[in-house]
Amino acid sequence: MKYCVSCGQEIADDAAFCTNCGAPQSTQEPVQEAAKAQPQPQQQAQPQQPQQPQFQQQAPYQQPAQNNVNDKGGFGWGLLGCCIPIVGLILFLVWKGDKPQTAKAAGIGALVGVGVSIIFYIISFVAGLAGTAMY
Repeated sequence: MKYCVSCGQEIADDAAFCTNCGAPQSTQEPVQEAAKAQPQPQQQAQPQQPQQPQFQQQAPYQQPAQNNVNDKGGFGWGLLGCCIPIVGLILFLVWKGDKPQTAKAAGIGALVGVGVSIIFYIISFVAGLAGTAMY
């Protein structure tokens, strides 16, 4: 057996390249002299991993105060939700964590608006059928 001239690993006597490092093997130099001339490598240096960014410790999430001074519910938000139900739904979804009373008012207003619209359409449909039955 002979040793690689580059890394010192044991290789076959007739090998033209090292199976460990891939270095070409010269046949001009005696094997023992080549192994002695090359210092034995220590373990190959591993490429450095990029360091993970250090995050500052943040305060834990705090629930919003239930007795928020600005969160009074309000009839106006309910009326807006009733008149324009999609706005009431959007306000409910946006405010449900920060202003639960106001969100509730807007959400109830949206539900009432949708309910009134459905009832209105049913009554209109029935009245239309009744009107056509008279003629």
